[in-house]
Amino acid sequence: MSGNHPYRRAGTVIVAGTAVWFAGISPVSRVYITPDAAERLRMLKAGQRGWVIGQHLAAAGTVAVPVGFAAFARSVPGGRAKRWATVAAAALLAGAPLFVSSLSRRASDLERFAYGRGSNAPFLAYSGLHVLALAALGGSLLASPAKRWIGVTAAASSPIYGAILVAKKDIPPFVFYLVEGLAGAYLMMWEETDSTEA
Repeated sequence: MSGNHPYRRAGTVIVAGTAVWFAGISPVSRVYITPDAAERLRMLKAGQRGWVIGQHLAAAGTVAVPVGFAAFARSVPGGRAKRWATVAAAALLAGAPLFVSSLSRRASDLERFAYGRGSNAPFLAYSGLHVLALAALGGSLLASPAKRWIGVTAAASSPIYGAILVAKKDIPPFVFYLVEGLAGAYLMMWEETDSTEA
């Protein structure tokens, strides 16, 4: 077994990024389930400082998670597992700037977010890329020596989330990070051997 543990390092980045992301969306969290726009705006103004800090934390987590998956993709030996891991990492890296820009607008324009103004296209694209990434991640894990349940979990979540996204034109993004964080935790505990390391 190598002392480098590249999967463990990648998993640590993914889990840390996921934790930071969840910390970022926690301030004024009731705003996401409050139907009245005026009440949402009141809540955001009352908790503006925490909200703005939270959006910056969420942005940091949004960037960190794809970096962790990119590190995982680099570490996977050649073959189908590596190709699928690379697709997953590429999709997440492409989607991250879309959500970071949305977070920036949320922090700078409370009224726009509260009243749901502006195009939802960047968020839909970001969500669609997450759906693709989960399918590819599942393919990578299923083609690797990983336990089958983690690959099935990632792969099965993709069509479910994709169907919700198509039907509702919206999806709470925390569902993506639950699966990705779980995959990161699995990577942290993966017993790496010479056959599973780059």
